Amino acid sequence: MPRKLLWAGLPAVLVAAFVAAPPADAAQSLRLQYKTSATGATADQTEPWFNLVNGGTSAVPLSGVKIRYYFKADSASQQYRFACSWAVVSCSTVTGSFGTISPGTATADRYLEVGFTSGTLAAGAQTGDMQLRFYRSDWQTLNQSDDYSFGAARTTYADWDKVAVYQNGNLVWGTPPAGGGPSPSPSPSPSPSPSPSPGGSGVVFDDFAYSTSSDPAITAHNWTVRTNSGGPGVPGASWPASNVSFATVSGSNKALQLRAATDGTSGGTSQAEFLHQRKFFEGTYAARVKFSDAPDSGPDGDNIVETFFTITPLAYDLDPNYSEQDFEYLPNGGWGAQGPIMYTTTWETYRNEPWLAVNVHNEQTASYNGWHDLVLQVANGSVKYYIDGVLFAEHGGDYYPETPQSVNFNLWFISGGLVGSSTPRSYTQQVDYFYFSKNEVVAPGDVTARVNAYRTAGTTWKDTVPMQ
Repeated sequence: MPRKLLWAGLPAVLVAAFVAAPPADAAQSLRLQYKTSATGATADQTEPWFNLVNGGTSAVPLSGVKIRYYFKADSASQQYRFACSWAVVSCSTVTGSFGTISPGTATADRYLEVGFTSGTLAAGAQTGDMQLRFYRSDWQTLNQSDDYSFGAARTTYADWDKVAVYQNGNLVWGTPPAGGGPSPSPSPSPSPSPSPSPGGSGVVFDDFAYSTSSDPAITAHNWTVRTNSGGPGVPGASWPASNVSFATVSGSNKALQLRAATDGTSGGTSQAEFLHQRKFFEGTYAARVKFSDAPDSGPDGDNIVETFFTITPLAYDLDPNYSEQDFEYLPNGGWGAQGPIMYTTTWETYRNEPWLAVNVHNEQTASYNGWHDLVLQVANGSVKYYIDGVLFAEHGGDYYPETPQSVNFNLWFISGGLVGSSTPRSYTQQVDYFYFSKNEVVAPGDVTARVNAYRTAGTTWKDTVPMQ
């Protein structure tokens, strides 16, 4: 389970950075700044990064704005996919679709059209960074040297008139390529999956009322205590069953407890994982999790990952049926970021060598030490992450899962992220309960009410979800 993130949307905000521009009519006020982070003639993906500037004196509703980036398809039948890696205005408000130009030119027979679902760009303001990308649907290297809108030398933001901006259907910025007109209705990429049936069709609830990691009820309830070697984490680390236990947290209430320990060496590092079978797909997933900012003992500072996630295994590089939705808390940071930081990441697929990650994520730099209610809703083509009843992130499109997944909790150290100390130290993560309702969107508050009802009735385990 690799962990190298392509940055995704942050909470929506418009940057009120004023620009020096003469007063202009609102219809003529917009201009587009462009740069690219993929400058090669060929690349795994094209990366047009945009900053839309309103130099006028009137606010502009972004829902009426379209940005078109023109390119030459690698073949007449080649299909492409769009993704937003990061945007100040939030990737959840940015859309991408592809259209054709007929007849095409030597440098353009397609275009990526970027739009917005909401938001207003104030007079004198700019959207700020929009880090966008698109790639071939077969994941092969693409040629961008012959693309009309591509500028290999554009590595810093500057006005770029080879990208067009339309406002309410009117061209207000840029020079489109000389060729035929666009196709009448660009096909959206991607399209959402059908809505799940309402009302739910099965529930899994576990209050983790087990004695030890060898309790036969664990296997009977289709959980697995991991003991096999392998990733993620420190190469050579062990995954002993003894690192999984069930601690009393209040009264007679128990919680799943994961332990990870290290002395700074591979052989002296152990990690923990507890996972359920692959039968979960659309519906609502929930768990109450206790994250820790500091080790139980020993020096602090290791890059530790505390998780709750769903996953479909990768059958081969860039397997389109792979999927994963993660809550990952890094109290001491990692992957180039400083901690404490919370990531929610939704994966389409990946390739190990050479590395290529196809995912989208949100992050929040803040402490999440202590107990938190985590809710994941997978429905209607959208993946929503809630923390303590507040919407943290929403992802969709190509990142929406396609196949049944398992449910996992694990605690592990990032390879290369151990502090330089031989003093033993250990970390713990606790999980109060797990809840899943198949084919039903359950609000976070209703999840809590249902869990409390199970406990009042003395129910510690329930599973009416059939195998997919």
